[in-house]
Amino acid sequence: MKLYWGPGTRAFRAVWMLEEAGLDYERVPVDLSAPERSSELLAASPMGKVPALRDGDVRMWDSAAICMYLADRYAPGRLAPARDEPDRGLYLQWMFFSPGAIEPATAEKEAGRLSVPRVNGWGNFEKMVDTWERGLSGNDWILGDRFTAADIMLGSSALTMRSEGTLPGSTVLEAYADRCLARGACQRALNRFIDR
Repeated sequence: MKLYWGPGTRAFRAVWMLEEAGLDYERVPVDLSAPERSSELLAASPMGKVPALRDGDVRMWDSAAICMYLADRYAPGRLAPARDEPDRGLYLQWMFFSPGAIEPATAEKEAGRLSVPRVNGWGNFEKMVDTWERGLSGNDWILGDRFTAADIMLGSSALTMRSEGTLPGSTVLEAYADRCLARGACQRALNRFIDR
């Protein structure tokens, strides 16, 4: 299994997922400043973006898709609810909350753009934060006491927002970021992510 990655990218999510699943993988660094991408990377990621994954005949890109694939294939019932479990729908909803709500709402706020909540699927930054806090309210993880790949997606967003100074003054989200950071797999991923 090969993971194409670059520092300071969403590839951290895939590294963390691989560590949580306890899988062996090779990290293939990608020079994101280079004007051209290798044919090997483009075979897995036609846009030349990271993360990208090669697992046997499987080639794919996008951090949420990679995390979902790895959880379903290598850690079903552990890092992803089985397809017939009642929590599966909630899990899927939260798997895509980072790219579908957190990232666009945060980018809109950072750019100082006027939010149009009735048009935006994410509402606005405040609505996104409120929804995220309510999802975690009284729980250690987004599905209660069960850590899943959805927490990798959400937790990586919380950690990134904290490091960039965009995590709102929320005791719920700060405590969640701390719990994520305390996980051994998260620590290993951080070490491997910054270690070329």
